[in-house]
Amino acid sequence: MALGTTRPARVPSAPVAAAGLVGGYAVARWTKRRELGGAVLAVAGAAAGWQWWRQAGGRTAGALGVAYVGAFAGSHPLAKKVGAWPAVFSVAGGMALASWALADRHSA
Repeated sequence: MALGTTRPARVPSAPVAAAGLVGGYAVARWTKRRELGGAVLAVAGAAAGWQWWRQAGGRTAGALGVAYVGAFAGSHPLAKKVGAWPAVFSVAGGMALASWALADRHSA
């Protein structure tokens, strides 16, 4: 790294994963284009997955990736019981907690 340059700030994976779930839903809802929401979900998931892999290894990254997809899928039936936004925030919070516990806290 050259003198006088700084590294970009490292954003923990927990808010990236949570933002992917919340942002994906928000984009899909407000644009009425599910594929755009899916793109947000996928990009954030890939970014979080890369961080999980670097911080905690392949097995943990795989488990968190499955949890991320499961959170997305699980939000749909949950939304029928509690409403869309509460469901999305619930699964995003759970995903953030899992991401922090399994990856972020070990790299702090």
